[in-house]
Amino acid sequence: MKDMKRKEYDNALEALYVELVDLQRWIIGTGKRVAIVFEGRDAAGKGGVIKAISGPLNTRYTRIVALPKPSEREATQWYFQRYIEHLPAAGEIVLFDRSWYNRAGVEHVMGFCSDQQYRSFLADCPAFEKLVTDDGLILLKYWLAVDQEQQEERFHERASDPLKRWKISAIDVKAREQYDAYGRARDVMLRATNTKHSPWFVADFNDQKRGRLNLIRHLLDQLPERAPEDQPLKLRRLSAKPAKERLPSKRYWIPAPY
Repeated sequence: MKDMKRKEYDNALEALYVELVDLQRWIIGTGKRVAIVFEGRDAAGKGGVIKAISGPLNTRYTRIVALPKPSEREATQWYFQRYIEHLPAAGEIVLFDRSWYNRAGVEHVMGFCSDQQYRSFLADCPAFEKLVTDDGLILLKYWLAVDQEQQEERFHERASDPLKRWKISAIDVKAREQYDAYGRARDVMLRATNTKHSPWFVADFNDQKRGRLNLIRHLLDQLPERAPEDQPLKLRRLSAKPAKERLPSKRYWIPAPY
């Protein structure tokens, strides 16, 4: 398949942005609570699609949650406890850049949890998600898939780019050798936690531009309600002549090298 040209991508994304804004207006107006979970392969493009979705949205009602590894105290809590406080309130959209599914993925594959903890998670997770969805939470779960060859290409790109190098952690480096193990863990996770009240959706992200557009389109289709059409605001002309900025002392100014 031919690479999507940037202009074609931008035009398609702009059209989706209009719908995203209308969707958020509906969520705010009705007080809905929406949580969207993004899981998937390392370097699949979770951060990029989250940035694309959040780009046009009102930041007062949109949050991105990307938690670090648990603190010593958090490690002693009920596993789901640290995530509950980040669930949305009325009118909010929360985008999880990885989530409680860490236990079914990296923690299991890399040996950061016991087999008992892993098995307990797979058994408890559907019940946890039913509890929150029965309470009215709208929960959408996406797995971003990417072939190992494409994954490696992106890793090498990040490794050579000083602006992207921070995206590669020590765990990512070790996990490169565990591609098949992650695939097996994913399959077990999907079978155990794909439910009627909280299904999984898998998105092909070998082509990131098309992957983002397809995922956003799917997201919009899962929430077909929209706020009434937003009408342009007609601003009354100012009665006085527009004033110029009364500038403070030059000593407060930042340098202007450009």
